[in-house]
Amino acid sequence: MVKKHKSFFKAAIFAVLFLLVLSACSSSSSTEENTEGSNSSGGESSSAGYPITIEHAFGETVLDSKPERVATIQWGNQDVALALGVVPVGFSAANFGVQDDSGLLPWTAEKLEALGEDNPNVYQDTDGLDFEAISDSQPDVILAAYSGITEEDYNTLSEIAPVVAYPTSPWTTSWRDQVTMNAKGMGMEQVGEQLIEDTESLIAEKVNEHPEIKGKKVAWVNFSANDLSEFHLYTPADSRVTFLEEMGMEFPESISDLIEDEAAYSLNLSAENADVLNDVDLIIGYGDDSTYEAVKNDSRLGQIKAIQNGAVVFIANNSDLAAAGTPNPLAIEYTIDNYVTKIDEALSNNGE
Repeated sequence: MVKKHKSFFKAAIFAVLFLLVLSACSSSSSTEENTEGSNSSGGESSSAGYPITIEHAFGETVLDSKPERVATIQWGNQDVALALGVVPVGFSAANFGVQDDSGLLPWTAEKLEALGEDNPNVYQDTDGLDFEAISDSQPDVILAAYSGITEEDYNTLSEIAPVVAYPTSPWTTSWRDQVTMNAKGMGMEQVGEQLIEDTESLIAEKVNEHPEIKGKKVAWVNFSANDLSEFHLYTPADSRVTFLEEMGMEFPESISDLIEDEAAYSLNLSAENADVLNDVDLIIGYGDDSTYEAVKNDSRLGQIKAIQNGAVVFIANNSDLAAAGTPNPLAIEYTIDNYVTKIDEALSNNGE
């Protein structure tokens, strides 16, 4: 009887040990599967390559790990996140070019739908940043690579989460730099690089369909039919002009010579200086047919060659093309066919 008890005891110990080993193997296998699952979407684990430092106009922002909850503020940054396949936990309502009360531009709405999001968290902050709403969305990072935030705004936002601000000056970030900085802030640099390449290919394809626009001199000029004593231009520091140059057009030296601050994105000139536009092949600006007629009938502005010829693209205020003037990958894809066609048609009025 004693021998039987000893044999039973040994068997029980062996069974327990076997179960423990089996459980450890199962746990190890499960951990490996979970790790592979998290890596499959981002390519790297959340801690790989971190911490990282992002330099910008207000100093440096350090991210200790890959952000999981991404918020964006002000203009267009949400479109970069969406183009990279990420729905922000919150983003600012668009205050221009929206045809309803959704706060969404058409390409933003289209991408949200494609990503399966039918109830986005939109900050109603068109009259100023809603810091409470931003905080309530509990972001791990706040993207603001294209924005006009002040240092005070930056400091307040930084109390909520790390902030990726613009690289040099407000409202001047090119679409490429928007993608580069925001993608880095999301821990998606390689995907961002691919997005840039794809967008460049799209631009080249569309411009090659209209080769006559290359080399033409263009100025983005805003006139007011209510006050034709002056006009407003965007400079090469502005993303609107940068995009036109990317399409192969040129900014006239006659205007460049007047720019004193290279970081300034705009310039106001008296109508008495209208002769600086005499060598411009094309004028683009915000407005409509009534704006054009007012300028054409003005004794001074009506003498501008492009105005006389009708080599003008006036973009209706609050339209999707007007909102795409400050481009990003989603806006470019949505509007570029219409844009290059309008430019081509206007240039043909020069008789070239």
